[in-house]
Amino acid sequence: MSTVVAQSLHVFGLRSHVANNIFFFDEQIIIFPSGNHCVKYNVDQKWQKFIPGSDKSQDMLALSISPNRRYLAVSETVQEKPVITIYELSSIPCRKRKILNNFDFPVQKFVSMAFSPDSKYLLTQTSPPESNLVYWLWEKQKVMAIIRTDSQNSSVYQVSFSPQDNTQVCVTGNGMFKLLRFAEGTLKQTNFQKGEPQNYLAHTWVSDDKIVVGTDTGRLFLFESGDQRWETSIMVKESTSDTKNLNMIQESESLIQFPTISSPVPSYERVVTTSSHSQITMPQVFAIAAYSKGFACSAGPGRVLLFEKMEEKDFYRESREIRIPVDPQSNDPSQSDKQDVLCLCFSPSEETLIASTSKNQLYSITMSLTEISKGEPAHFEYLLYPLHSASITGLATCIRKPLIATCSLDRSVRIWNYESNTLELFKEYQEEAYTISLHPSGHFIVVGFADKLRLMNLLIDDIRSFKEYSVRGCRECSFSNGGHLFAAVNGNVIHIFTTTSLENISNLKGHTGKIRSIVWNADDSKLISCGTDGAVYEWNLSTGKRETECVLKSCSYNCVTISPDAKIIFAVGSDQTLKEIADSSVLRETSAFDVTYTAVAISHSGRMMFVGTSLGTIRAMKYPLPLQREFNEYHAHAGPVTKILLTFDDQFLLTTAEDGCLFTWKVFDKDGRGIKREREVGFAEEVLVTKTDMEEKAQVMLELKTRVEELKMENEYQLRLKDMNYSEKIKELTDKFIQEMESLKTKNQVLRTEKDKQDVLHREHVDDLLDKQSRELQDLECCNNQKLLLEYEKYQELQLKSQRMQEEYEKQLRDNHETRSQALGELTEFYEAKLQEKTTLLEEAQEDVRQQLREFEETKKQIEEDEDREIQDIKTKYEKKLRDEKEANLRLKGETGIMRKKFSSLQKEIEERTSDIENLKGEQVKLQGVIKSLEKDILSLKREVQERDETIQDKEKRIYDLKKKNQELEKFKFVLDYKIKELKKQIEPRENEIKVMKEQIQEMEAELERFHKQNAQLELHVVELWQKLRAADQETRRERQTERDLEALVKRFKTDLHNCVAYIQEPRLLKEKVRGLFEKYVQRADMVEIVGLNTDLQQEYARQREHLERNLATLKKKVVKESELHRADYVRIMQENVSLIKEINELRRELKFTRSQVYDLEAALKLTKKIRPQEVPETVSSEDMPGVASTVRLNEQEETERIIEMQRLEIQRLRDQIQEQEQVPGFHHLAGIRLPSLLGSEADLEVQTK
Repeated sequence: MSTVVAQSLHVFGLRSHVANNIFFFDEQIIIFPSGNHCVKYNVDQKWQKFIPGSDKSQDMLALSISPNRRYLAVSETVQEKPVITIYELSSIPCRKRKILNNFDFPVQKFVSMAFSPDSKYLLTQTSPPESNLVYWLWEKQKVMAIIRTDSQNSSVYQVSFSPQDNTQVCVTGNGMFKLLRFAEGTLKQTNFQKGEPQNYLAHTWVSDDKIVVGTDTGRLFLFESGDQRWETSIMVKESTSDTKNLNMIQESESLIQFPTISSPVPSYERVVTTSSHSQITMPQVFAIAAYSKGFACSAGPGRVLLFEKMEEKDFYRESREIRIPVDPQSNDPSQSDKQDVLCLCFSPSEETLIASTSKNQLYSITMSLTEISKGEPAHFEYLLYPLHSASITGLATCIRKPLIATCSLDRSVRIWNYESNTLELFKEYQEEAYTISLHPSGHFIVVGFADKLRLMNLLIDDIRSFKEYSVRGCRECSFSNGGHLFAAVNGNVIHIFTTTSLENISNLKGHTGKIRSIVWNADDSKLISCGTDGAVYEWNLSTGKRETECVLKSCSYNCVTISPDAKIIFAVGSDQTLKEIADSSVLRETSAFDVTYTAVAISHSGRMMFVGTSLGTIRAMKYPLPLQREFNEYHAHAGPVTKILLTFDDQFLLTTAEDGCLFTWKVFDKDGRGIKREREVGFAEEVLVTKTDMEEKAQVMLELKTRVEELKMENEYQLRLKDMNYSEKIKELTDKFIQEMESLKTKNQVLRTEKDKQDVLHREHVDDLLDKQSRELQDLECCNNQKLLLEYEKYQELQLKSQRMQEEYEKQLRDNHETRSQALGELTEFYEAKLQEKTTLLEEAQEDVRQQLREFEETKKQIEEDEDREIQDIKTKYEKKLRDEKEANLRLKGETGIMRKKFSSLQKEIEERTSDIENLKGEQVKLQGVIKSLEKDILSLKREVQERDETIQDKEKRIYDLKKKNQELEKFKFVLDYKIKELKKQIEPRENEIKVMKEQIQEMEAELERFHKQNAQLELHVVELWQKLRAADQETRRERQTERDLEALVKRFKTDLHNCVAYIQEPRLLKEKVRGLFEKYVQRADMVEIVGLNTDLQQEYARQREHLERNLATLKKKVVKESELHRADYVRIMQENVSLIKEINELRRELKFTRSQVYDLEAALKLTKKIRPQEVPETVSSEDMPGVASTVRLNEQEETERIIEMQRLEIQRLRDQIQEQEQVPGFHHLAGIRLPSLLGSEADLEVQTK
């Protein structure tokens, strides 16, 4: 055997469909089934002890506890055979007392059981088609009696003993109510059913001969000795929306006589399926429990009624109603209390009532609370905590907190604490939850729903989603060990997300089938995945590619894990082996011994391994794995194990299964030492709280504090008033009492004096009486003595008389004796004569008999002779037949020889065919394996189809609701359309006027556009003229400069020439001077150069001027184009503004008009009496209409003026923009251009409009 041991610590779950699934062991301890165990739970101290079920148990069907609370009977199916195990509850731990598994009668399973009042006998009921009722002396495993209860294969739901009589038995079922009595080794029915047969679901004994029975139509019957005495029907009531939390009152510890145990419907699923076809709306009575005042019964979904016995009559009346409270955490609170109560049980002191429901929940209520809540229904409270009601699909734990996170197909997410064994948080959603993972810090979870993947915060009192991903049908997700990443599976793709930026950083694609399991290695550098395609991949997250792969297509993997050193991968699947994979190859395969492994986990120390099987068992084994069958196997769950997990410190093992139960196990080695890792830091105690919640709570606290202070003030004031009132009352009372005391003192003194007087009188009276008595005594003694003497004399006389009488009687006796003897003699003579006569008659009768005998013998002889003749005839006839038969026999012998030869040849052919059949069987076995794998795939696909169908149904419901709303809105729309039509009829004349005004406005806008175009052309013309003017100015400046230069040159020449004239008398000097002037002013080479230079300059100047003119023309074209574009934009913007302003004005007019209509309608309906003189009533005559139109016209003119003013402002704004753009370097060529003044254009516009 393995040295690794797992001890079950706590279980979170209930199996509600076990018959009689909850009862009290004593005032504090209850027993209920969970997984493959029965659990003893102490309500006060919160501990659990386990009563393990049978090994290889497939299903637990029914429970029963003996009236003395010493024995527990459990009905199970073990390897497809029924077994009844009886445990002794008084021993610690509970041991098996007897096992009933050898039956002399046909049986498939036992559906109901009951112990006799003295706990010596056991009554069991088998399921159809046998439906046998068996009466056991269970200590000796002896069947005392057996009877078939029903011959029509109807369901039997409950059997029970009378609370005081071992021989009285009751059986109820579909159309069946029987009272049986055990006598002389048989069970005989003592009652006869009258009236129509009912579907009797439950019953209980309220006394020795009275039984209350409930049906599936909400009817209750009271039978006394088999005859119906009382009948009532349970009324259907709508559940109230109250959810008042009543405080638990402590249970009293006084033990009273144990009440009779109620038994619920053993096959709830059968009842529900049969009732669903007929669509029964009446409340079904699934459970009844009796107590001293009456009985309690289930009355439809989420409802229990208490009936009390009436004092004068033997009837019962409804006294209280108890409801299952509405769950605020449910996704649909109105439906959260719609669950059937399957079993009810009272505590021994009748202080507490416990109920189990069809959604695997346990509720309790103290009976004193039901008496407090008069008028309103009382409410149950959870006995433990809200439990899962469907298969658990996800399991996760963290490092920093002792938390377990689970999700289930019941659409809920629950957070458990495995240290305190409590439920921390839970919440239900619209969609089913398939997988869950808990962040190592314990503050976040990621949950895969049918529609989305949600990342959620675990707050102090809520689970809130803060990020959603469109990953549909995510079946696996997991946070990394460091918590910085998490992986989510979508079909055959793995999405990797980061928890810092919440982004999808990579997608791992490679699987061809659905991925069933993923796991991170210790340093989060790699991710291992396995799937239905038989592939195990190891992914490198830095590159997003596969590092190793191992594909085995014949195996569909269920789960994968990795060793702490990340060298070996462990995988389990459909081929019933545990594989060790390393470097893309299978190192070793360990057999599962004809069981499919569904989950696997290895400890962080690497020394222990745990696997879960499809039978619900847990196997603990040492690592490295042994070759032989060396492991400890624990039968924990009642369904296939879905998830298995070890906590970070390797101290606790967590397992979940399809039965909706969560088990926590303590892990030990064989010597009893706990396998523990060193924890550097203890568990964190921090919780997340949102700021809004904190602010709300702070606000509530402030309000409560102020309320408390106000109440204190009020109380102090009230106390002061009461003190004052009481002080006044005390003063009044003290005065009264003092007066009364004084009066009483005076009365007391008077009474004392009277008492003294009475004492004296009494003494004298007593003395007189004593004297009288003494005298009377003496007189009586004298009288009595005389009487005695007289009586003595009378006695003597009487004695003499008696002697005389005796003598006389003796004489009479003698005379009587003599007369009797004479009478006897006479009688003897008379009877002797009669005897002789009778003897003669007898002799004559004997002679007649002899005569008849002779005649009989003669007839006999004749008959014998006739028979002999007939016998000889028959003999000859049959001898002939015998000869014929012998001849036929010889002929048949020949034919048999021929047939033997044929038979031998056929046998050879049969042998050949058998060999062929064996070969085909081998092929069939192979094909069956393939078929099983395909069936599993089909089942999974069917589940998916069911899930899709459910989602489709939900969507269709939503669509139906929306269609209803749409129909209502369409009706509302029709009404509004009608009103709108009426309003349009009233608006039409106004709309015609508005159209005329619009046409006028459009004409004015066209004129305005024309003016804008003319302004733009004039602006361009002005720009051209400005440019020409600048060029002409420049040329004039140049000419003037040249003119100034020439004038200066002429002046200098004139002065030099004037100087030369002074030498006119001297020709030689004059000649030299003139030559000097010529050289100075008129040189030939310079003349030629100047003339050439002037021509070149003129040519260059002409060329540059042509170039500049061309550039100027192109720039002008560009400016014109841009101005046209800008103008079109400006015109469009202005048109939009104008249209918007028109719409605003129209809306204002319509609003004003509708307001006036509303006011008129209200006035017509006499809802208001105010009269507005400014507005015109609707009943205006046609003669007054022109005046109204003129006022409207005036308002429109005002609005057109307002529109023009707004357009002016818009034009001014656009001019400002143009000026700003002109300052940009690209617009320098337009710097000198000014737009025409706004006032001038507006004046022109006014003239044209006039």
